[in-house]
Amino acid sequence: MFTIEHDFDATVITLVDDGRAPLRDDVTINAFDDCITLEQIDQRTDMPVRITLSFAQARDLAAALNLPEGAYTLRDPAKD
Repeated sequence: MFTIEHDFDATVITLVDDGRAPLRDDVTINAFDDCITLEQIDQRTDMPVRITLSFAQARDLAAALNLPEGAYTLRDPAKD
């Protein structure tokens, strides 16, 4: 399950692990003008962990989820 909210400065997506146990804490994704952050509470320390991706890294991650093992470079259609 996931939710989408539009805040003042970001679009916020929350991924809720509603599958079988053991369940993981929610993942919050914030899409800002210049980057995307992913946050999740570390169950060992009870502290949030944040990862920041550029839009190019997020695009590459989305593509990588559907590709077989290997090394890839995505073409930017705006530059072609």
